[in-house]
Amino acid sequence: MRAWVLHGIDKLAFENVPAPGPGPGEVRIAVRAAGICGSDIPRIYRTGAHRHPLIPGHEFAGEVVELGEDVDKKWLGQRVGVFPLIPCHVCGPCQKKQFEMCRNYGYLGSRRDGGFAEYVTAPAKNLILLPQQVSFEEAAMLEPMAVAVHAMRRILSGKDTGAFRQTADGMAVADREALPEEELSCKTAVCGLGTIGLLLLMLLKEAGVREIYAIGNKDFQKELALKLGLEEACYCDSRRQDQHQWLMERTGGAGVDRYFECVGKKETYALAVDGTAPAGKMVLVGNPYSDMTLEKEVYWKILRNQLTIFGTWNSSFTGEEKDDWNYALKRLAEKKISPTAMISHRFSLEELEKGLRLMRDKTEDYVKVMGIV
Repeated sequence: MRAWVLHGIDKLAFENVPAPGPGPGEVRIAVRAAGICGSDIPRIYRTGAHRHPLIPGHEFAGEVVELGEDVDKKWLGQRVGVFPLIPCHVCGPCQKKQFEMCRNYGYLGSRRDGGFAEYVTAPAKNLILLPQQVSFEEAAMLEPMAVAVHAMRRILSGKDTGAFRQTADGMAVADREALPEEELSCKTAVCGLGTIGLLLLMLLKEAGVREIYAIGNKDFQKELALKLGLEEACYCDSRRQDQHQWLMERTGGAGVDRYFECVGKKETYALAVDGTAPAGKMVLVGNPYSDMTLEKEVYWKILRNQLTIFGTWNSSFTGEEKDDWNYALKRLAEKKISPTAMISHRFSLEELEKGLRLMRDKTEDYVKVMGIV
């Protein structure tokens, strides 16, 4: 099969390699679409992966073409999305089905071969069945969508209840009553409008949160935010020196009740603390760019304003209807959201490195770069 193989830092090659055979409990998947995650760029060009050689790529979807031992035959030929984290099923968090916090996990695309190839193997337990109305491109965005859902659920009460109702055609849809009115009316800010930030904005709007402020640093991010239904008066360019004053003016001097920090820099962390109202809640979503230092003044504000700060990482995938992946998939199936509007570039598998270099060198504006196999 053809695949992009990482042999070391900045040593990526498009090669013919043996197609993987599924082990016990695994399936082989013909990859149909694979997205490039921002985390793929440092892994390929700056830090390397956990092992080499490695096929990167953890945002992908495809069709099951071969079954390993002990796999239910129902999976053969099915269109699937794939949860890339492979839990140990033994540690404390796994025993509680908190697989995203597994202490001894594997990971497709960073610890074992991933989706930048014609074929990939994955545990059958990691598959989610795709309805016919969900495209492979949409399904390849399930992973970042679920990450955004997980962040949203960390901070908004009611979203972890898994409340669903049945429609006339038998489809389970989210029950809007699962989100209390006090959450819908909360002033909410999203700082950082990369893929996850924009997906958060999309999901918050779909959930019915009414007063949302977004902070980005690129004109095309503003354009996308407005297309998602954000009011122009609720967008702030982070290159402004007075962005804290801007937020205070729009919230009557109080700040926001809920703040999603999707950048991962100490400066934006400090601004999040400044911009969160007393007794408010913050979620730290952005991966850190470097060491995060906490200045005394910022720490004091956390104490004096009695802020609640949440960490979030990855997403919940249990195979149950209430998990983050099913939450995202149902909205795709119902056409409530359209994340493919964020796909700015498409490349064939052979040309995928062009997308990687575009993201590394920032030669063009981009949101989601997608590879089509």
